[in-house]
Amino acid sequence: MFGKDKQQQRDLFESERSFRLLVEGVVDYALYMLDPSGIVTSWNIGGQRIKGYSPEEIIGRHFSCFYTEADRANGKPARALRTAEEQGRYEEEGWRVRKNGTFFWASVVIDPIREGDRIVGFAKITRDITERREAQLKFEHMQAQLAESQKLDALGQLTGGVAHDFNNLLMIISGSLHTLRKGLDNDPRRLRALAAIEVAAKRGAALTSQLLTFARRQSVNPEPISVAERIDAIREVLGTGVGGAVTLQFDIDRGAWPIIVDVTEFETALVNLVINARDAMPSGGVITVSVRNDTLNEAVHAGDCVAISVEDTGVGIAPDLMSRIFDPFFTTKPVGKGTGLGLSQVHGFAHQAGGTIRVASEIGKGTKITILLPRKDVTLPAEETRAAATGGSGTVLLVDDNPDVATVSASLLEQLGYTVRRVADAEAALTEIERDGIDLVFSDIVMPGKMDGLALARHLKAHRPGLPILLATGYSDAAANVRGDFPILRKPYEIHQLSQAIAKLPK
Repeated sequence: MFGKDKQQQRDLFESERSFRLLVEGVVDYALYMLDPSGIVTSWNIGGQRIKGYSPEEIIGRHFSCFYTEADRANGKPARALRTAEEQGRYEEEGWRVRKNGTFFWASVVIDPIREGDRIVGFAKITRDITERREAQLKFEHMQAQLAESQKLDALGQLTGGVAHDFNNLLMIISGSLHTLRKGLDNDPRRLRALAAIEVAAKRGAALTSQLLTFARRQSVNPEPISVAERIDAIREVLGTGVGGAVTLQFDIDRGAWPIIVDVTEFETALVNLVINARDAMPSGGVITVSVRNDTLNEAVHAGDCVAISVEDTGVGIAPDLMSRIFDPFFTTKPVGKGTGLGLSQVHGFAHQAGGTIRVASEIGKGTKITILLPRKDVTLPAEETRAAATGGSGTVLLVDDNPDVATVSASLLEQLGYTVRRVADAEAALTEIERDGIDLVFSDIVMPGKMDGLALARHLKAHRPGLPILLATGYSDAAANVRGDFPILRKPYEIHQLSQAIAKLPK
């Protein structure tokens, strides 16, 4: 009997020894014991590897030394032991501190050890999951980017689906206004009514354009420009927009590299940034528009670029709002003071032009928004003056399936001095061209049938290379594929814009 008890004691000793060696040999987990008050009573090699303490340094110390100062101040270590005792287990993830003061993200489990109803200590397991957390955060960031991309795509489909028809309606309104004004007497009430309609039409066109630019579905006419020269050209507009309480400063590097952008969208983006900066300074302040050459070393955007910045001394942007400032219709301005589309247009323009955008802001000190656009080694065209509408001559083949829009467009062309032939689709246009006598083809891009306006233009370029072609659109996915092959006039357009577009066509 005595020999059997001795054998059981030896077996128990060996079992405990084996378990102790197993625990002490685990390197990926900190496995250790605490007494009922939280004092460390054992330590394994995993604890030393993860937290940096040797057994001699940590045994006898309170386990709260692993917690951040803030967690210790609010009593988190004591709550962890109390939760383990009351609920039978405590489990969490959170920041912990190594011996050298660095932080790591830990997965923690605390189990109570009992003898009967009495707590005799706690078993604690800690695992360093910093890498896993970083991978999870990166994955969540990628998911957020995907969701943002899907949101933009959904917005693009929504706006693109209605923009073409909406711009056609605006084209009818704005084009008809020009005709009405010519035959109107000087009755002030009628003139005011026409002016109100014109303002509303322009506002509708601007809102549609901003939405399409944000969704990166705007048809653009990119051309090489000097940033310094373009800013010089609109200094007066920018100065007028800021008002008397705001000082507008310019810090322009005259050696800034050329870029290729849609001039209208570039100017609109700059105006939006300046107006936004003005609104951030209700009591006045300083806006600085600056241009400099820069170089990016990022995975997505790398290489030489031109940085165009607008900096204000205003109220700044709250950190919790920073992620939303480019969302369409999001605004912190009072009702009626902003559409929430200004920064959306800037965001869409920057990315559509192949660049990116950066925001730096501090509450009470101001905001700096920088558009970074890729450098282009191109020859800049000679500066052109924006001429008023001038007369023309010859026969224009107008191709548009919308009879109301075609009527307005034909009226504008006739007022410019052109003879107009109208057809409703590309097939009819090819038949009409065979009759000769056509000096210019002016075609909408979106049309029914097997051949849209872009396909018509490409067919004519191949078979009638000397025939000038001007395209028009309110919105079209196909317009994104033009890539500068053909000039595009955006709807709604006015008579002087039509005149200038025709004047620029190769003769």
